Amino acid sequence: MSAVLEHKDLIAGGSFLIEERAPEEILTPEDFTEEQRMIADTTRQFVDSEVRPAIPQLERHDWDLARALLRKAGELGLLGANVPEEYGGLGLDQTSGTLISENVGRSASFAVTFGAQTGIGMLPILYFGTEEAKRKYLPRLVTGELVAAYALTEAGSGSDALAAKTTARLSEDGRHYILNGEKMWISNGGFADVFVVFAKVDGEKFSGFIVERGPGLTNGAEEHKMGIKGSSTTALILSDVKTPVENLLGEVGKGHKIAFNILNIGRFKLGASCLGGMKLMLHESIRYANERHQFGRPISSFGAIKSKLAEMAIKTWVGESVVYRTVGLIEAAIKATAHDAESKLRAIEEYAAECSIIKVMLSEYCDEVADEMVQIYGGYGYSADYPAERAYRDSRINRIFEGTNEINRMLIPGMLMKRAMQGRLALLPAAQRLMDEVLQPAPASFDEEDGLLVAEHKLAQNAKKIALMTLGTAVQKYMQALEDQQEILMSVADIIMDAYAMETAILRARRIATRDGEEAAARYVAMARVFCHDAIERVETNARVALAAMSEGDELRTLLAALRRFAKRTPANAVAARRRIADAFIEANRYLD
Repeated sequence: MSAVLEHKDLIAGGSFLIEERAPEEILTPEDFTEEQRMIADTTRQFVDSEVRPAIPQLERHDWDLARALLRKAGELGLLGANVPEEYGGLGLDQTSGTLISENVGRSASFAVTFGAQTGIGMLPILYFGTEEAKRKYLPRLVTGELVAAYALTEAGSGSDALAAKTTARLSEDGRHYILNGEKMWISNGGFADVFVVFAKVDGEKFSGFIVERGPGLTNGAEEHKMGIKGSSTTALILSDVKTPVENLLGEVGKGHKIAFNILNIGRFKLGASCLGGMKLMLHESIRYANERHQFGRPISSFGAIKSKLAEMAIKTWVGESVVYRTVGLIEAAIKATAHDAESKLRAIEEYAAECSIIKVMLSEYCDEVADEMVQIYGGYGYSADYPAERAYRDSRINRIFEGTNEINRMLIPGMLMKRAMQGRLALLPAAQRLMDEVLQPAPASFDEEDGLLVAEHKLAQNAKKIALMTLGTAVQKYMQALEDQQEILMSVADIIMDAYAMETAILRARRIATRDGEEAAARYVAMARVFCHDAIERVETNARVALAAMSEGDELRTLLAALRRFAKRTPANAVAARRRIADAFIEANRYLD
């Protein structure tokens, strides 16, 4: 791990809204160690040489091939990167594990197979299994000998997981739990050997279990999906399925702790996987735009295409910055705790809001990049003979996986407010100070000071103020009933996400400029600048929608006046900046890390 995050004090989750950070306080891809870069290269080589050529065969549901690829990944240590050595893993840091997830994201459907194995399938056992269960299952899971799956969703309980109807009862001899019910949308369902299943003990106590494939456990037919066709997705039917009592995960009635904590990990790993897909899509779009000629010249020479490539690059670079900033926070928190599983989970839970931000932001950026890839390819983008068509279909599921983006949007302000009410985040005093500022006359305006991205830094600070203003107004108006105001919560979440991304982009660009000089960092500075000016417009729009839904009359006029003051800016020349950004990638004929 780089020394970049060797703080005396840990950074609290959500504190980005009320505190300023220095560039050296965040982890960036420029800080990766040589070992971490080698792990990323090994993963990318495996994916490009072994997995991507096999995608057509996987899409014909060759599950023997899927198992063989998992075993090869296991031989390389990729399945057990974050599993302690005592259970057969490599015991690597979270950054290394995230780099693996990123590069597996290049592998289309196989990324789902891999993620179900290494994430939601394996981690409940690692963090909540008994010592006996860990030693029984983990060594065989990290080699790929066993394949894992995760069974939570049911026909009547998707986002409302606790409404599950699958039951578990203790056998008369007290040696087994007997499970009955039906689960849906089970990734790896058609060929998994081990399932993490959630059921209600005695029909009431929501609990997690390890269940092996055996008598009474059957699969439904493979789902006919829009995308990720090379991954297995089936229903799971449990009819008097027995599992030993030692296969209970955690405590009876505490299954929600397992589901929600594992989802936090899954969210930032999913974001990393989306990032890997985005980099590949952008790379292929650049190459195609250079090769495709119209009107006697490559289409990459046209401004309309340059604008698309630049925006794809900006979203990819900013998304990467946010992913690794957050992973750096998690890494530092884990490093400062005891090494037991419960302490590690608490360290990850500290940044639950940031994990949801990553999930929403990267899945939507990925969709935008995929959409523009199809457009750049034109008619060929709509043909299954070209890579854009598959990328477009496969990317759509990410906004549904790991909790829908709507659920995650509501979780972001909700989790921040929960931390504030617990006294773990000084959000409410900061919001009150801001509301006092809103009621004061606007201060005299002076020329901006000189410096790198100073104007953009001011925009990022003001985006945080707008987030606090809208959230503070919502809390004051609705109090405990705020959770019912979903439209307002989603607007507030979008403001918070943009504020986090704006600050992160600026901090990373400044880090690069300090290290390499401003001339060498010009492309990154341009990407941060364009992103911030676009983001503040989104922030202003979302705030107007939220404020108008909550206030009226003089109160609304006062809030809108403050909003205009905070969102005030001199427009940047985004057209010229996008051309410069695109030209660098076009000239290199590839995505530039």
